[in-house]
Amino acid sequence: MVKRVLIYRLGSLGDTVVALPALHLVERAFPDAERRLLTNMPTHSNAPAAFSVLQGSGLVHGYMDYPWQTRSLRELARLWWKIVRFRPQVVVYLMGKRGRTSVRRDAAFFRFCGAGEVIGLPVGDLAENLYDESTDLWEHEGARLVRCLRSRLGEVDLRDPTNWDLHLTAEEEQRAQTALAPVQGRPLIACGPGTKMQAKDWGRENWRALLTRLTREMPEHGLVLVGAKEDAETAEYVATEWESPVVNQCGKLTPRETAAVLRHVELFLGPDSGPMHLAAVYGVPCAIAFAAIDRRGRWFPMGDQHRPIYHHVDCEHCLLEVCVQMRKKCLTSITVEEMVTAALEAWGEGQAGKEIKASDGSSRTCTS
Repeated sequence: MVKRVLIYRLGSLGDTVVALPALHLVERAFPDAERRLLTNMPTHSNAPAAFSVLQGSGLVHGYMDYPWQTRSLRELARLWWKIVRFRPQVVVYLMGKRGRTSVRRDAAFFRFCGAGEVIGLPVGDLAENLYDESTDLWEHEGARLVRCLRSRLGEVDLRDPTNWDLHLTAEEEQRAQTALAPVQGRPLIACGPGTKMQAKDWGRENWRALLTRLTREMPEHGLVLVGAKEDAETAEYVATEWESPVVNQCGKLTPRETAAVLRHVELFLGPDSGPMHLAAVYGVPCAIAFAAIDRRGRWFPMGDQHRPIYHHVDCEHCLLEVCVQMRKKCLTSITVEEMVTAALEAWGEGQAGKEIKASDGSSRTCTS
């Protein structure tokens, strides 16, 4: 029987959320094992660490700090000693695309730490997101991670909402209810305009114009603003013209409490961000201004009810965090009118889905 499992996954909020189906799969495969996550601590104030997403979920029981991008032999020796003392029987490798040499080096390192088995190594076609020409979409990163584990751990249904569940606590749900008290009784829209990457920033004037248009279309809706503390001022500005009650929770909630809040909204608006993924986890339709810095579909919110706006440009897939030379043309070419249309379509899709669920008595939410 496997008693100790080490899961290797770096990244912050969004990276952790898209790995949820894989983490649920690991939990079911090794239910009696102590599962620890090897991950990096925050590298940016707007990038919550994995533990802030998973703490209390039961998916993992502890954490090891990975020294981000270190080349220090001393730091690597300390990491080796931590892993050796944990004595993992299995290492689950949940990393993004890496070169063959890096993958082999990582596998050798974990075996040197005493791991009997390393599963999920992204080799061959497992290292690449598959392309669907009929939809012009690349495989979602969460689906690729699951595909890496399939041969060893079996299948997982990405359409099943239980495979995305964060297992929010009663305290987190109560915190959400308290946060939403000023807009209680109204249908709600959420907006998270902030992002840690300049290349993903659609611009606060655009977000303000979008909300100004939408409040006229949806005058009965209250507005919930979410994000990090650093986003609070921008969020306040973009909501200046919103005609119904507004509550600004930027910096006041943990990621899990934010997820609990987003469960109560009918639409999420924002850039490619962690809050977007949290909203999608609970089936909230999203209208997203998407920078074309990565392949179309890889980081889209999971589900069919969303309306991400992604413009193909000659410099797409650049993976830039800061875009100066091309002036973010993939993103700045997205118009407010496009986003208004996307928002209303996504909201309509979500409402139609609720009606279908109500008519057939189903509690199942499509998330793929």
